[in-house]
Amino acid sequence: MSFNNILVPTDGSEFTKSAINKSIEMAKVTGATITAVYVLDQSVYSTMPLDSTVVNLYDTLKAEGESAVNYVKEKCDEASVPVKTEIVEGIPSKAITTMSKGYDLIVMGTLGKKGMTKVLMGSVAEKVIEKSQCPVMVISAVANTA
Repeated sequence: MSFNNILVPTDGSEFTKSAINKSIEMAKVTGATITAVYVLDQSVYSTMPLDSTVVNLYDTLKAEGESAVNYVKEKCDEASVPVKTEIVEGIPSKAITTMSKGYDLIVMGTLGKKGMTKVLMGSVAEKVIEKSQCPVMVISAVANTA
């Protein structure tokens, strides 16, 4: 398999680190460029009245996003892997699947939720797998604890 462009969604949590590391390994082997993306989740603030609280929340989420994509950039720079960063607004699963048409592979982490937790919260990874226009590699957060 040959990959030129790998999309790596990140939320800045510990749960994405295994996926970031795996994407860097793959990019080194294939010569691919990584695009780290953070999705400002509109569902968090879109139903709130526009006031200073929403602005503060938005600014906090944006700063979190910048930190998340910068972490991926630092890791890629250390490994001499070409990297781009993007922060987009939307519903995470929809934004990622919309972007998927421009990539050869998506590498993303998952919490590995099961049972009622998964039913109640849903899974971004599962939705991306269903709708993606390119292959998706899902790395369990458990892989990061080894």
